[in-house]
Amino acid sequence: MSGLVRTEPLRGESPVLVPGDPYSVVVLLQGYAEPEGVGDAVRADGSVTLVLPQAWGLASSHREPPPEGCEAKTALEEAARGPILVDTAGPWAREALLRALAGQGVAPGDVTLVVGTHGHSDHIGNLGLFPGAALLVSHDFCLPGGRYLPHGLREEHPLRLGPGLEVWATPGHGGQRDVSVVVAGTALGTVMIVGDVFERDGDEDSWQALSEDPVTQEHSRKRVLGAADVIVPGHGAPFRVIREASQPETKGLGNSRPELLVGDEEPPVHQ
Repeated sequence: MSGLVRTEPLRGESPVLVPGDPYSVVVLLQGYAEPEGVGDAVRADGSVTLVLPQAWGLASSHREPPPEGCEAKTALEEAARGPILVDTAGPWAREALLRALAGQGVAPGDVTLVVGTHGHSDHIGNLGLFPGAALLVSHDFCLPGGRYLPHGLREEHPLRLGPGLEVWATPGHGGQRDVSVVVAGTALGTVMIVGDVFERDGDEDSWQALSEDPVTQEHSRKRVLGAADVIVPGHGAPFRVIREASQPETKGLGNSRPELLVGDEEPPVHQ
């Protein structure tokens, strides 16, 4: 079945919570990019998103470190049993990030995995708050203490962290090593946290100027639009992806409207 794709803002104030099983998604800090009005200067910061396993809680916050000699697959799955932070904003957002985490009942020491979608300073500026977490920054994966493990991530080989939870290679914006986090099974369907693959909703006329590889990024954007029901962009509010099924022309039905594969009714978003 062929059809058209459009986007629309996801209603709800920050922090936006999208419940799910086995993972919920909380957009802790909404990224932004605002012209300063002097030359080409821009004031910007990246979005920060928390992925919370349903089973996680204070009673289960203690975890054993992965055993010495374990493979990346085992270490990633173990790290994903606790709170996962996707991007950390810039160092100037340190206090705002700590407050946002505390608002969800999460301390920095509770975070078991930090994913940095790419290596720009407005997305990984607070890695130092999480020395006890495993780090997956772009394509580099290391355990606490700096033990790096090879994992084989590439476009045709996502990294599976848990049921419905994956990391995809989505290159283009920062070169060949950008990644996105895919969370299936939420109340709004599949949520993709994509860093700067999408700067914001409606960025069609501007993203190319910020891309190191526009041709490759265009391919990544199409992959994301084909898979996501909700996109968390790098510098704007989350937005929904609406797929409209194309219908054959029917005589006498000039006012017919396309069927929405994602309904007009807004699913519940808890705050």
